[in-house]
Amino acid sequence: MLIGHQGKRPKIDPAAWVAPDAICGDVTIGPGARILHGARIIGEGGGAIRIGRCCIVMENAVVRGSPRHSCLIGDYCLIGPNAHVTGAELENEVFVATGAAIFHGARVGHGSEVRVHATVHLRTRLDPGTTVPIGWVAVGDPAGILPPDRHDDIWAVQESLNFPDWVYGFDRATPDLMRYVTERLSDTLGAHESDTVLGS
Repeated sequence: MLIGHQGKRPKIDPAAWVAPDAICGDVTIGPGARILHGARIIGEGGGAIRIGRCCIVMENAVVRGSPRHSCLIGDYCLIGPNAHVTGAELENEVFVATGAAIFHGARVGHGSEVRVHATVHLRTRLDPGTTVPIGWVAVGDPAGILPPDRHDDIWAVQESLNFPDWVYGFDRATPDLMRYVTERLSDTLGAHESDTVLGS
């Protein structure tokens, strides 16, 4: 089952196979790609998703484009189970392991590896061939790669990246920030009420 969103229809190459109900909105899947059961590929509100040749998106992975951040995935990439890639760009031959997270505006260079439960934070750039170790955090441009127990060092870079502003358009100092963020998300996600089932 394919789902249209806000007048956008998925474009699936005839040589690709996509599990039912996996794709919604402005999504293009390249030849030889495989989107497995439980994966979600969601292009919302003008945020396009482009997935290249022979890419594999494993079970329960999420790839999401948003109104402010499209998501581009090059050729020959593998996104592991339960991984999350939102509004980022992955160059060719990138490996994203189980449970890894890559955030808005990140750019992951050719042949890089983001290992199990690692994080590439928003607006972070990984040079080609970079490895983010298991559970570690990459942050900044160029990226610093730090273990999770170095939160203060991670925050020293991350704070200026201003996640709420970059992703949602609200400065971190906005009073009642979560109220504004969730109200905006509610309005944006409410657009799914008009989604249409397009068939196989």
